[in-house]
Amino acid sequence: METHIENDISYKVDTEKDVKHLGSETLLLDNQLCFALYSASLTMTKIYKPLLQSLGVTYPQYLVMLTLWERDEITVSEVGERLYLDSGTLTPLLKRLELSGLVRRQRSVKDERQVIVSLTDQGNALRQDARLIPQQVSCSAQCSLDELRALTGQLQRLRAAMASNV
Repeated sequence: METHIENDISYKVDTEKDVKHLGSETLLLDNQLCFALYSASLTMTKIYKPLLQSLGVTYPQYLVMLTLWERDEITVSEVGERLYLDSGTLTPLLKRLELSGLVRRQRSVKDERQVIVSLTDQGNALRQDARLIPQQVSCSAQCSLDELRALTGQLQRLRAAMASNV
């Protein structure tokens, strides 16, 4: 077995035939991990859209709400770190959630440079309305919750491994 490097990516190949075939296979769209993740993400967002419309939130807003339902009263930067979002993306999102009455933003008493995001009563109540969404997504994916948890774990490990190379 030899290692073949193409476009800074290392592949293990068993035969000379594999080496010749490698060039044509690596650039097929359906062989791209990035495309599989991208297209799955687009499809996932389409599945969530009608489910979230009944809650009155967009998918990115739902992610913020999930973050706050896990841990309320956190800084904007903590929300951003948790969701891999920069402040330029997160601030307008939080403003819209605040205008809709789901969250409150206020300067930290301990450190005025920090803004604390917290749930309102309406934001807390929304959690009850959202409780069936994971099950509905599971049905759409035609997977059990256990299968989705396993896939989620694999993707989290992939993200962590890739993040160490960025």
